[in-house]
Amino acid sequence: MRTLSNAVEQAKVHHAYLFVGSRGTGKTSMAKILAACMNCVNGPTVSPCGTCDSCVAIANATSLDVIEMDAASNNSVDDIRDLREKVAYAPVSGRHKVYILDEAHMLSSQAWNAFLKTLEEPPPRTIFVLATTEAQKVLPTVVDRCHRFDFGRPSVEQVATVLARVVEQESIDIDPGAISLIARHATGSFRDALGTLEQLVTYAGGERIEAPDVLAVLGIADAEQLFAAVDAIIAANPAAALRAANTLAESGRDPGQVLRDLEVHGRELLTVQVLGEVPDELRVTVDRDRRLADQAKALPKTDAVRLLDLVSQALDATANGAQARIQLELVLIKAAAPEVDPSTAALLARIERLEQGLRSSPPAAVTAQTPAAAPEATPDPEPRPEPARPPSETAPQPAQAITDALSLDAAIGSWPAVLDLVKGQNSMLATALAAARPVAVDERELTLGFPSGASFLKRKAEQDEHRRVAAEALKTVTGHRVALRCELREEADEAEQTGEPALSGEELVRRFMEEFDAEELVGDETELQNEGEASG
Repeated sequence: MRTLSNAVEQAKVHHAYLFVGSRGTGKTSMAKILAACMNCVNGPTVSPCGTCDSCVAIANATSLDVIEMDAASNNSVDDIRDLREKVAYAPVSGRHKVYILDEAHMLSSQAWNAFLKTLEEPPPRTIFVLATTEAQKVLPTVVDRCHRFDFGRPSVEQVATVLARVVEQESIDIDPGAISLIARHATGSFRDALGTLEQLVTYAGGERIEAPDVLAVLGIADAEQLFAAVDAIIAANPAAALRAANTLAESGRDPGQVLRDLEVHGRELLTVQVLGEVPDELRVTVDRDRRLADQAKALPKTDAVRLLDLVSQALDATANGAQARIQLELVLIKAAAPEVDPSTAALLARIERLEQGLRSSPPAAVTAQTPAAAPEATPDPEPRPEPARPPSETAPQPAQAITDALSLDAAIGSWPAVLDLVKGQNSMLATALAAARPVAVDERELTLGFPSGASFLKRKAEQDEHRRVAAEALKTVTGHRVALRCELREEADEAEQTGEPALSGEELVRRFMEEFDAEELVGDETELQNEGEASG
């Protein structure tokens, strides 16, 4: 706020300011400080005394020269007309009248138009401070007439510093770890942090405030319970994950809040993984910091990212009416058991776990070549030429050679993830491919079988661009680049391979029409084919 300080010192304070920032970042408090700077008995000064009548009245919100209005409840044209009438009166006891309009973006366009002339040419010794969290909703003509200041979110360290200063001034007995917890949970809001501290003083009743008191007042999940939930994910133990979800849900805390706490914990784990250490803003206690670092090291990065994705999806679902407890259970079970999740991210997590298992296990060939006692070699007086061997026997094979060929089972198991990936690029193609199933595979080609009544969907999938998109998705999921071939199969053959009842051609077309709000054009096969190719 160097610019604002210089304006006060040089007596060049503007008549209108726009303070922009998220809630609790000090916009209204700064406006009151500006009023104190202008009306202090020693003013104008950047260091108001805080003891004169004017400073005390401003601090106690009793000053007749500092008028604070809530635009959310005073946003009509009549409210602004009343304000315009009062603006004309001179200050009562101070040098300046300061109008603080909070949540200024809530004023209607008609109210702004009624206020614009007054804002542009206010009476002498009148200052307007407009505070808002959504500057984009303020009329551009209003913004142009104000000096704008943006209030950034304070860091955890800055919030903790303010809390520590208040604790010292008020002689509050509180554990440093509890201060860190309050600062972190305030999410960049000084007001929230100070409000929580005030609650804790009442809750503790004169006793020392500890970290468990913060957890109880804020209703956030116990850190130990969150660690236990992630331990179940690391161990790939869905049963333990379900028990952890029940423990969290039965702790008396709101399951929706538990989801948000789990999101914060997952973000902290990912932060430690990326930075390679626990940053200062995440430090609470030595034991807790060590536990966080150890868990971040044990949790695969893909699992950390997928956990955050799962929590985000669960929060969206709860916002749309889903039960928070069920969503919490689904998050932890899917995170611990990727095999029950058909998404591409879950498949990648399964692949990473498999690779970690291969890296941690010694190669079988090395184990077999380690005898208990090697017999002493005897020289062969007449060396014999070794028989020729195929190249596959003479050259050492990499450990991953067993995965070089795509199997039909692997193609079938990966197909849902392939469809999921294709859907993100071309939903129409994904709908067409959903009717098909992998039916045969060789080194160069994967054959997709369509029901006999799905010739239209088969033709859509056979288009060059569609075939390329599907092949790229298959390579992303399986790591194998093969060409795709489409053919029609009898519905009975498909039902036998998939174990599912096959859909008729009419049913497939009906679903396609519902998905894309399409119309069925009646005509002969040649006309339909031409129209399908033209639309592709």
